[in-house]
Amino acid sequence: MATIKQREAARQNIKKAQAKWQSMTSRQHSLAQPEGRRRAKPGTSGSGDYYHIIVRPKEEFVSFRNQDVGKPGGLQRLSGRRSSGSWSTQAWLISKELAHVEGGKLVADSKDAKELLKTLGSEPIHQKGDVFTAKDRRNVPEREKPTPAQKRAWQANIKKAQSARRR
Repeated sequence: MATIKQREAARQNIKKAQAKWQSMTSRQHSLAQPEGRRRAKPGTSGSGDYYHIIVRPKEEFVSFRNQDVGKPGGLQRLSGRRSSGSWSTQAWLISKELAHVEGGKLVADSKDAKELLKTLGSEPIHQKGDVFTAKDRRNVPEREKPTPAQKRAWQANIKKAQSARRR
């Protein structure tokens, strides 16, 4: 049982705390919480417009840039710049209109999304909310270049240029 003196001290402490709380801004309130009340990280709530496929940890980069790939609003590449100055893909964003989750796996509904999922180095693994992780496509060493795909692209580009020149 608490004594009368203890109950009186508790009442005084509550009044002090209430007075302090009323003098604080909403930001100070949130910072005073033990968990800090931070905002949810992108993609973790599951309520966004995109599925995030992370291929490299964001700690490797110092700044980021979004690039729309293909039609606007479909696929986006989130590229990051390293401290060395080189750029690399940190994550891919796939619109929820182009893919869906089925049994914990990301399933593409469009040709572009299928192509992207095929070029990844591994199948996307569900982490949390709309966030998936995968490995990026393998780095082709210089001694193996030009690859057959590059040769085909060059031939196609040469034929396009020749036909444009004939006109």
